Amino acid sequence: MRASTRLALLGTSVALVATAIGSTTAQAEDGGSGDITIDKVVVNGGKPVVVGTTKAVTAKVTVTASDDSGIKETTYISASGPKPNYAQIWYDDGEITCVEVSATTSTCTGTLTFDPQAATGFVDNNAAATWNLRTLVSAHDYDYIHRDAATTFKVQRHSKLTVDASPEPVKKGKTITVTGKLSRANWEDNLYHGYTNQPVKLQFRKKGSDTYTTLKTIKSNSTGNLKTTVTASTDGYFRYSFAGTATTPAVNATGDFVDVR
Repeated sequence: MRASTRLALLGTSVALVATAIGSTTAQAEDGGSGDITIDKVVVNGGKPVVVGTTKAVTAKVTVTASDDSGIKETTYISASGPKPNYAQIWYDDGEITCVEVSATTSTCTGTLTFDPQAATGFVDNNAAATWNLRTLVSAHDYDYIHRDAATTFKVQRHSKLTVDASPEPVKKGKTITVTGKLSRANWEDNLYHGYTNQPVKLQFRKKGSDTYTTLKTIKSNSTGNLKTTVTASTDGYFRYSFAGTATTPAVNATGDFVDVR
């Protein structure tokens, strides 16, 4: 059997719980009653949720809503990616707290947890995608609002990038060979695999400088490996730099110092 990763919310009930609009979170559509509004929704500070192969990753979610009677609760916060990927939390379980901003406005906060080692919510690498954030908010006068995609956010596969410049030390004018590897989390076997055929920049920072300059751009090979050559000119640091893709975040290798004599 193929090993699969799991991105699931810790402590989440898998029961189908009916919401105030008579539907489950998976079945509910946009709707509501009264003049209640959802003013702002933020997931993970507006940044992608980047998940590796072993550690659970948390993402803070804030839902700000307003009604003339004041906000009673955010019943649930539910994130869904390509099926069957999901994560959700519930007000009744104490996983969501609401704080009044004013007599009419409150901000409700909860934390979604994405765990590649969890026992439920099986997914594969398709989870690296744009997710929808669903939520249901109710007011003291029984007004309510549900949004199936109150906002969207990205879940990405954690990336790694290495570099090795040799020989070191090297004589001025001689050839330096710079190798490395670009890899990313694979949620089907919980290992890192080479990210193939991706453009990666070779950059150089002169000793005493804080700025890297791009020397050339090469592509990772069929196993994610990188290799190129340059001519030795002065002491400094070489690194590879990857700009990222929709499914994989940008990453820079730690600079490797070469002493040129």
